[in-house]
Amino acid sequence: MTESIGLLPYSPGIQAFDMYQQTFLAGWGDMDFNSHMRNTAYLDRSADVRMMYFSENGFPMSEFMRLRLGPVVMRDEIEYFREIHLLEEMTVSLCLAGLSEDGSRMALRNEFFHKGKLAARVTSKVGWMDLNLRKLTSPPEALKKALQSISKSEDFVELPNSTS
Repeated sequence: MTESIGLLPYSPGIQAFDMYQQTFLAGWGDMDFNSHMRNTAYLDRSADVRMMYFSENGFPMSEFMRLRLGPVVMRDEIEYFREIHLLEEMTVSLCLAGLSEDGSRMALRNEFFHKGKLAARVTSKVGWMDLNLRKLTSPPEALKKALQSISKSEDFVELPNSTS
């Protein structure tokens, strides 16, 4: 078992969900004045889990840099249900809430579970940016397949293409 505090995950054993997930401890830097996880910590963890998924599916950061391609978040929505406090364990899942046919746009959803109960939900509208042209583009076929392999949410919707 690998343990860590903060951004790095640790594996507590058998996974409880059928979708991609990582388990973390809430670290000191994640806290706000009210002694619970700050709102931007949820966004940070969401991005970490997404990038872990891509890395484990053939797209580490070095590959994105080689392709001159990067994810760009256009909108984040956070819903809160329960508090997470310092050094408490959380499991963060990843599912696909929407995808365009060409793969250029997606809605990624991360759900945060604490003690088996939903604590928060982050839904992000994301596109793929060509880092040379600075505009949205379709991903390579292998990345599109990695996206399509993410478990779909119950409210999954098809999004409009960014490219034509």
